[in-house]
Amino acid sequence: MRTELEVFSDLSERLDYNLPNFQLYVRKGPLHQFDRYAAACHWHPDLEFILVLDGSMNFFVNGNTVHIDEGKGIFVNSKRLHYAYSPDMTDCSFIVVAIHPSLIGRDTWEGKEYWEEKFGPNSEDYLLLTDQLQWQREVLQALNQIYNEMHSTARNPFRLLSQAMAICAYMGDHLKEISGHLANDQLSATIWKMTGFIHQHYENKIMLDDIAAAGSVCRSRCCELLGHYVGQSPNSYLIRYRIQKSCEMLQETDRTISEIASSSGFQSASYFSYAFRKEIGVVPQAYRKKHRFYSDKS
Repeated sequence: MRTELEVFSDLSERLDYNLPNFQLYVRKGPLHQFDRYAAACHWHPDLEFILVLDGSMNFFVNGNTVHIDEGKGIFVNSKRLHYAYSPDMTDCSFIVVAIHPSLIGRDTWEGKEYWEEKFGPNSEDYLLLTDQLQWQREVLQALNQIYNEMHSTARNPFRLLSQAMAICAYMGDHLKEISGHLANDQLSATIWKMTGFIHQHYENKIMLDDIAAAGSVCRSRCCELLGHYVGQSPNSYLIRYRIQKSCEMLQETDRTISEIASSSGFQSASYFSYAFRKEIGVVPQAYRKKHRFYSDKS
């Protein structure tokens, strides 16, 4: 029988890791790539680190919002609802590193037990990282080093693993234990199931009843929970998630607008273009052209 953790992992956001069978996500990008300069609220079992390279952003984690200036960063613990955004829609460039627990091995051993102790539901949701403390300054520097190693022509997977485990060790040494978190109760599981259902089925027709049923709650309770803890209505969350996925396909593939519309869960290419322009401000073709211009310039 599958454990509850395995079921929840299936419902979480699936990251596009850089290397096959090596679950380390290391990317650099601008905030403008997201709908209205705001990523979709999501969660995953990975530990996530953000380093702001230019500009600033706000970061939502499990109901709390922190501001991150240039040169600073944030650590987000495993299985916490989170997203980055700009309240005034100004751009920001950043490095994101996400480390999946599979990198320490799937068998039961001391490292896995340590991970579950330090990065479980009773530890802090996040830590703001600045250059004021030596260990935090070293973590921020390590994020740059991991990015450079991942994107080097002489990339060494052993060095990547060593760097990733080093910053995990730093966090394990400094995270505090805090009881009574949202992530430790049934309410959290309900929200995970509803957002996870959207992540898994966004390309299909989804009704409010479907989202509520995924969390075993009524329609009004579904709206209340997502509105309070995610900051969006179920329908807004669904539309924004579909738009985010379509943005990824516009950036990373040569699929037609009709194909992307269908794969993103929109009923027609015309409605997709309407919804996309309403959210992003430009039609999909213009967004793709602009993104490829930035890609060519980088």
